Amino acid sequence: MEQESRIFRQVEEDEMLMRLRRNSVAYRRYQNLEEHCRERFMEFCKEKKTLPLLYDTFFKRLFHPDVHPERLEDCIACLLKEKVKIKAILPQEDVLIDGDALMVMDILVELTNHSLVLVEIQKVSYLFPAERAHCYSADLLLRQYSRVKGERGKHFSYRDMKKVYTIIFYENSTEEFHRLPEAWVHHCRMQCDSGLELNHLQEFYFIALDVFQKSGYAKSRNKDDRLAGWLSLLCTEDADVAEELCLTYP
Repeated sequence: MEQESRIFRQVEEDEMLMRLRRNSVAYRRYQNLEEHCRERFMEFCKEKKTLPLLYDTFFKRLFHPDVHPERLEDCIACLLKEKVKIKAILPQEDVLIDGDALMVMDILVELTNHSLVLVEIQKVSYLFPAERAHCYSADLLLRQYSRVKGERGKHFSYRDMKKVYTIIFYENSTEEFHRLPEAWVHHCRMQCDSGLELNHLQEFYFIALDVFQKSGYAKSRNKDDRLAGWLSLLCTEDADVAEELCLTYP
């Protein structure tokens, strides 16, 4: 039975290669892929695996704020626990305050309440530690300060400044995240140890997708928990599971 299955898979792959060869450009691009990417492409063509949604290209296509703003709005709303509406897409490249390094962001949008939201997808978490997240957030805060002060002129007040949210999805999180196996969304903001409530402008959401995937919660299908739906979709590679998720969370 196993031998018959291997033969069937080979026939499917040969048919796909024959179709690719009909388009010289597509076939050349296929040949230039690394071996694991060619294998993943074939599994996608056979409707067995999804596209790798955690790769930058696919993640940005899935959540493109200009093409599918409702998807990004819904995902952000699930994290912030409030309704949001995207007002504008901002440039994804900026020069850091030292003037030497170019900061390239995945997705940056302004909401209708003028808050800024940066969304990053990271396959390897040690390349985007909390320290880097704070630098990005600080740079965006200064960008907002320059713009608002330029618009308001002498009428500018620091109370005109709005929140800056930094949301980072980690495919492979570092050891620190795995010490808390029951938590996969970590919301960080400044707080006074005295209990004094002030309007701090920077908030962070660190999402450990690998921790979520290991939890029993990831297997649940509660249609009212849309955040679990988004995280499950980003985690799965199984095409059947992805289809089920789309039906559960339309």
